[in-house]
Amino acid sequence: MPVAIITGASKGLGRALAEALAARGWDLVLDARTAGVLKEAAAAVAEHGTGVEALAGDVTDAAHRTALVAAAWRLGGCRLLVNNASALGAEPLVRLAELPLEGLRRAVEVNVVAALGLVQEALPLLRAAPDGAVITVSSDAAAEAYPTWGGYGASKAALDLLAAVLGEEEPELRVWAVDPGDMATDLYAAAVPEDDGARPEPGGVVPAFLRLLDERPPSGRYGAPALLGGRR
Repeated sequence: MPVAIITGASKGLGRALAEALAARGWDLVLDARTAGVLKEAAAAVAEHGTGVEALAGDVTDAAHRTALVAAAWRLGGCRLLVNNASALGAEPLVRLAELPLEGLRRAVEVNVVAALGLVQEALPLLRAAPDGAVITVSSDAAAEAYPTWGGYGASKAALDLLAAVLGEEEPELRVWAVDPGDMATDLYAAAVPEDDGARPEPGGVVPAFLRLLDERPPSGRYGAPALLGGRR
Protein backbone atom coordinates (compact mmCIF):
# COMPACT_ATOMS: atom_id res chain seq x y z
CA MET A 1 0.00 0.00 0.00
CA PRO A 2 1.20 3.57 -0.59
CA VAL A 3 2.01 5.46 2.61
CA ALA A 4 1.38 9.15 3.39
CA ILE A 5 2.39 11.34 6.31
CA ILE A 6 -0.17 14.06 7.08
CA THR A 7 0.43 16.71 9.73
CA GLY A 8 -2.42 18.56 11.39
CA ALA A 9 -4.62 15.54 10.67
CA SER A 10 -6.98 15.46 13.64
CA LYS A 11 -9.59 17.74 12.05
CA GLY A 12 -10.31 20.08 9.19
CA LEU A 13 -8.53 19.60 5.89
CA GLY A 14 -5.97 17.16 7.30
CA ARG A 15 -8.61 14.76 8.55
CA ALA A 16 -10.70 15.07 5.38
CA LEU A 17 -7.68 14.28 3.23
CA ALA A 18 -6.72 11.36 5.49
CA GLU A 19 -10.19 9.85 5.13
CA ALA A 20 -10.11 10.25 1.34
CA LEU A 21 -6.69 8.61 1.03
CA ALA A 22 -7.67 5.78 3.37
CA ALA A 23 -10.72 5.14 1.19
CA ARG A 24 -8.30 4.71 -1.71
CA GLY A 25 -6.22 2.17 0.22
CA TRP A 26 -3.40 4.36 1.52
CA ASP A 27 -1.69 3.58 4.81
CA LEU A 28 -1.27 6.70 6.90
CA VAL A 29 0.87 8.34 9.54
CA LEU A 30 -1.17 11.08 11.21
CA ASP A 31 0.07 13.92 13.39
CA ALA A 32 -1.65 16.47 15.62
CA ARG A 33 -0.94 18.12 18.95
CA THR A 34 -4.07 17.03 20.83
CA ALA A 35 -3.88 13.31 21.55
CA GLY A 36 -7.55 12.71 22.26
CA VAL A 37 -8.82 14.37 19.10
CA LEU A 38 -6.14 12.65 17.03
CA LYS A 39 -7.08 9.25 18.47
CA GLU A 40 -10.70 9.81 17.48
CA ALA A 41 -9.72 10.85 13.95
CA ALA A 42 -7.37 7.88 13.56
CA ALA A 43 -10.11 5.46 14.62
CA ALA A 44 -12.47 6.89 12.00
CA VAL A 45 -9.80 6.71 9.30
CA ALA A 46 -8.88 3.13 10.24
CA GLU A 47 -12.46 2.01 9.54
CA HIS A 48 -11.47 2.01 5.86
CA GLY A 49 -9.28 -1.01 6.63
CA THR A 50 -5.88 0.58 6.07
CA GLY A 51 -2.93 0.88 8.43
CA VAL A 52 -2.96 4.01 10.56
CA GLU A 53 -0.24 5.25 12.91
CA ALA A 54 -1.30 8.26 15.01
CA LEU A 55 1.46 10.16 16.79
CA ALA A 56 0.51 13.13 18.93
CA GLY A 57 3.15 15.82 19.19
CA ASP A 58 4.42 19.16 18.00
CA VAL A 59 5.98 19.34 14.54
CA THR A 60 8.51 21.87 15.86
CA ASP A 61 10.01 19.03 17.93
CA ALA A 62 12.76 17.35 15.91
CA ALA A 63 12.32 14.06 17.78
CA HIS A 64 8.61 14.04 16.88
CA ARG A 65 9.42 14.58 13.19
CA THR A 66 11.88 11.69 13.32
CA ALA A 67 9.20 9.51 14.91
CA LEU A 68 6.71 10.36 12.15
CA VAL A 69 9.13 9.29 9.43
CA ALA A 70 10.10 6.15 11.37
CA ALA A 71 6.42 5.22 11.56
CA ALA A 72 6.12 5.63 7.80
CA TRP A 73 9.17 3.43 7.30
CA ARG A 74 7.56 0.72 9.42
CA LEU A 75 4.47 0.87 7.20
CA GLY A 76 6.60 0.45 4.10
CA GLY A 77 7.99 3.85 3.09
CA CYS A 78 6.61 7.26 2.23
CA ARG A 79 5.08 8.17 -1.11
CA LEU A 80 3.42 11.41 0.02
CA LEU A 81 4.18 14.02 2.67
CA VAL A 82 1.49 16.61 3.41
CA ASN A 83 2.67 19.59 5.45
CA ASN A 84 -0.72 20.78 6.68
CA ALA A 85 -0.05 21.77 10.31
CA SER A 86 -0.26 25.54 10.70
CA ALA A 87 0.01 28.24 13.34
CA LEU A 88 -1.56 31.69 13.03
CA GLY A 89 0.86 33.67 15.20
CA ALA A 90 -1.99 35.37 17.06
CA GLU A 91 -5.55 34.30 17.87
CA PRO A 92 -7.51 36.27 16.84
CA LEU A 93 -5.33 37.86 14.19
CA VAL A 94 -4.08 41.40 14.80
CA ARG A 95 -2.48 44.15 12.75
CA LEU A 96 1.28 44.05 12.34
CA ALA A 97 1.65 46.96 14.76
CA GLU A 98 0.30 44.72 17.53
CA LEU A 99 1.58 41.33 16.39
CA PRO A 100 3.61 39.70 19.20
CA LEU A 101 7.02 38.84 17.83
CA GLU A 102 6.91 35.57 19.72
CA GLY A 103 3.72 34.77 17.86
CA LEU A 104 5.42 35.49 14.55
CA ARG A 105 8.29 33.24 15.56
CA ARG A 106 5.82 30.47 16.36
CA ALA A 107 4.13 30.82 12.96
CA VAL A 108 7.47 30.66 11.18
CA GLU A 109 8.64 27.70 13.28
CA VAL A 110 5.49 25.68 12.58
CA ASN A 111 4.69 26.75 9.04
CA VAL A 112 8.20 26.98 7.61
CA VAL A 113 11.01 25.56 9.76
CA ALA A 114 9.17 22.43 10.91
CA ALA A 115 7.80 21.82 7.41
CA LEU A 116 11.30 21.87 5.94
CA GLY A 117 12.61 19.76 8.80
CA LEU A 118 10.03 17.08 8.08
CA VAL A 119 10.83 17.18 4.36
CA GLN A 120 14.51 16.68 5.17
CA GLU A 121 13.69 13.68 7.40
CA ALA A 122 11.40 12.12 4.79
CA LEU A 123 13.49 12.77 1.67
CA PRO A 124 15.25 9.38 1.61
CA LEU A 125 11.89 7.60 1.65
CA LEU A 126 10.32 10.01 -0.83
CA ARG A 127 13.23 9.61 -3.25
CA ALA A 128 12.96 5.83 -3.00
CA ALA A 129 9.24 5.88 -3.83
CA PRO A 130 8.28 5.39 -7.48
CA ASP A 131 6.24 8.60 -7.49
CA GLY A 132 7.15 10.56 -4.36
CA ALA A 133 5.36 13.83 -3.73
CA VAL A 134 5.24 16.67 -1.22
CA ILE A 135 2.19 18.86 -0.67
CA THR A 136 2.51 22.06 1.33
CA VAL A 137 -0.78 23.67 2.27
CA SER A 138 -0.59 27.35 1.40
CA SER A 139 -3.06 30.24 1.66
CA ASP A 140 -4.25 33.14 -0.44
CA ALA A 141 -2.75 35.27 2.37
CA ALA A 142 0.65 34.22 1.01
CA ALA A 143 -0.02 36.13 -2.20
CA GLU A 144 -2.50 38.87 -1.22
CA ALA A 145 -2.20 41.67 1.33
CA TYR A 146 -5.07 41.28 3.81
CA PRO A 147 -5.11 43.42 6.97
CA THR A 148 -4.26 41.36 10.10
CA TRP A 149 -3.03 38.41 8.02
CA GLY A 150 0.54 39.74 7.68
CA GLY A 151 2.41 37.38 10.00
CA TYR A 152 0.59 34.23 8.90
CA GLY A 153 0.73 35.27 5.25
CA ALA A 154 4.45 35.96 5.45
CA SER A 155 5.09 32.49 6.85
CA LYS A 156 3.02 30.88 4.11
CA ALA A 157 4.79 32.97 1.44
CA ALA A 158 8.10 31.65 2.77
CA LEU A 159 6.71 28.11 2.65
CA ASP A 160 5.65 28.66 -0.97
CA LEU A 161 9.17 29.66 -1.92
CA LEU A 162 10.68 26.67 -0.13
CA ALA A 163 8.30 24.41 -2.04
CA ALA A 164 9.21 26.07 -5.34
CA VAL A 165 12.94 25.65 -4.72
CA LEU A 166 12.48 22.07 -3.52
CA GLY A 167 10.69 21.29 -6.77
CA GLU A 168 13.71 22.57 -8.69
CA GLU A 169 16.22 20.74 -6.53
CA GLU A 170 14.32 17.42 -6.51
CA PRO A 171 13.15 17.00 -10.11
CA GLU A 172 12.24 13.33 -9.59
CA LEU A 173 9.63 14.34 -7.01
CA ARG A 174 6.46 16.36 -7.36
CA VAL A 175 6.27 19.31 -4.98
CA TRP A 176 2.94 21.12 -4.94
CA ALA A 177 2.03 24.17 -2.87
CA VAL A 178 -1.77 24.21 -2.71
CA ASP A 179 -3.98 27.13 -1.75
CA PRO A 180 -7.20 25.42 -0.62
CA GLY A 181 -9.26 28.62 -0.65
CA ASP A 182 -11.81 29.59 1.99
CA MET A 183 -12.92 26.76 4.26
CA ALA A 184 -14.93 26.37 7.44
CA THR A 185 -12.14 25.33 9.82
CA ASP A 186 -11.22 25.88 13.44
CA LEU A 187 -8.12 27.73 12.24
CA TYR A 188 -10.21 30.32 10.41
CA ALA A 189 -12.63 30.61 13.32
CA ALA A 190 -9.71 31.30 15.66
CA ALA A 191 -8.23 33.82 13.22
CA VAL A 192 -11.40 35.86 12.68
CA PRO A 193 -13.95 34.84 15.33
CA GLU A 194 -16.36 37.63 14.43
CA ASP A 195 -16.72 36.40 10.84
CA ASP A 196 -19.60 33.94 10.84
CA GLY A 197 -20.10 33.86 7.07
CA ALA A 198 -20.79 30.56 5.34
CA ARG A 199 -17.75 28.74 3.97
CA PRO A 200 -17.24 25.36 2.27
CA GLU A 201 -16.39 22.36 4.41
CA PRO A 202 -12.81 21.06 4.01
CA GLY A 203 -14.02 17.86 2.41
CA GLY A 204 -15.23 19.86 -0.55
CA VAL A 205 -11.69 20.75 -1.63
CA VAL A 206 -10.18 17.29 -1.15
CA PRO A 207 -10.91 16.31 -4.79
CA ALA A 208 -8.46 19.03 -5.84
CA PHE A 209 -5.68 17.30 -3.90
CA LEU A 210 -6.66 13.92 -5.29
CA ARG A 211 -6.51 15.33 -8.81
CA LEU A 212 -2.89 16.31 -8.24
CA LEU A 213 -2.08 12.77 -7.13
CA ASP A 214 -3.93 11.25 -10.08
CA GLU A 215 -2.58 13.51 -12.82
CA ARG A 216 0.83 14.44 -11.32
CA PRO A 217 1.18 17.83 -12.99
CA PRO A 218 4.54 19.62 -12.75
CA SER A 219 5.74 20.90 -9.41
CA GLY A 220 4.36 24.35 -8.65
CA ARG A 221 1.71 26.37 -6.84
CA TYR A 222 -1.92 25.44 -7.45
CA GLY A 223 -5.25 26.79 -6.27
CA ALA A 224 -7.84 24.24 -5.22
CA PRO A 225 -10.76 26.22 -6.69
CA ALA A 226 -9.03 26.25 -10.08
CA LEU A 227 -8.23 22.53 -9.85
CA LEU A 228 -11.86 21.81 -9.04
CA GLY A 229 -12.87 23.91 -12.03
CA GLY A 230 -10.47 22.16 -14.38
CA ARG A 231 -7.76 24.83 -14.54
CA ARG A 232 -4.38 25.31 -12.90
